Amino acid sequence: MSKKVLAVYFTQSGQLGDIIDSFTRPLIESGHTVEKLRIHPVKKFPFPWTTPVFFEAMPESVQLIPAELEPFETKETRYDLIIVGFQPWFLSPSIPISSLLQHASFKAVAKDTPVITISGCRNMWINAQEKNKKLLKEANAKLVGNIALVDRHNNYASLVTIFYWMLTGKKDRKWGLFPKPGVSDEDIANASVFGETVKEHLNSGNWPSLQPKLAAQKAVDIKYHLMFIERKAGKIFKIWANIISKKKNRSGWLVGFKYYLLIALCIAAPLILLVDGIFFRPFLSKKIRRQKQYYSGVELI
Repeated sequence: MSKKVLAVYFTQSGQLGDIIDSFTRPLIESGHTVEKLRIHPVKKFPFPWTTPVFFEAMPESVQLIPAELEPFETKETRYDLIIVGFQPWFLSPSIPISSLLQHASFKAVAKDTPVITISGCRNMWINAQEKNKKLLKEANAKLVGNIALVDRHNNYASLVTIFYWMLTGKKDRKWGLFPKPGVSDEDIANASVFGETVKEHLNSGNWPSLQPKLAAQKAVDIKYHLMFIERKAGKIFKIWANIISKKKNRSGWLVGFKYYLLIALCIAAPLILLVDGIFFRPFLSKKIRRQKQYYSGVELI
C-alpha cells in the first residue's frame, strides 16, 4: 500500500537537496508518494555568505528565535512520515529550520506523525539535534530516526574548506591542496542505503526498531573528541548569544565572538582535549558509552 511522505528542507548551496533526493529515491521507486517542500525565509540568507552576515546570524540561531518564512502549503493534511532535512548553524538548527519547527502550519501537519531528521554538516550536529528533539516534542511529533551526514576529513582541514565554500560559493579543492568541502558525493549517494532501511520500516510500521538499525549502519557516528568539544562549546555559545542579543550595537561583539571561535577551535580545544585525555577520559569510560548511546538515539532526556 502506497504511503504518503513529506520531505521538507532548507538549502542554500543545494547540498541538502541532493541528500534528500538520494535518501528518498528508494521510497519513490517502491511506489510511495514523496512530496518535497523546500522552504524559504522572507529575509534571505545570502550564499555565498559574507563574514559579517554569517556571524550576525549567531544569536538568533542559538536562541532559536524564529524568522518569518515565505508562505508554504502541503498537498496533504496528514502524512505517514515526515522527513526534515536540516543543517546546523552555530551548533543549533539553522534559523529557517528552527523557524519551520515552530511554525503553526508545520506543527499542525506534524502532530502525532513519525518524523525522521537528516542533516548535512561539517562535523558537529549533536547540539542542533538536541534542540530539534525539543522542538519536535513541543509540536507533538514523534521523532523515530536521525541520520547525520558529515564531512569526514580532518577537523582543521574541514574548518578551512567550509569557510572557503561558504565565502566563495566554490565547492572545489582550495589551491588544489585541500579536499573538497562538504559531504562527499559518495556519502550523498550512499544516503539511499538509509532510505532503503526507512522504506522497510515505513512498510511495516515498526518505528521503534528504526534508529537502532540506522545506528548499526553508521547513519550516526559519534566521535568522542567532537562530542566533548561540542558539549562544552554549546554552553559557551549560549552565553555569547545572550550577551550579544541585548546589545544595541552588536557588530563589535560579533567580531569578538568570531576571534573567540577561531582561538577556541584552533588553540584552546586541542589543549583541553589533551588535559581531558590524560586526567579524565580514562576514568569515565562507562559515562562516555552512555553519552554516545544516547546521542545515537532519538529519545529526549
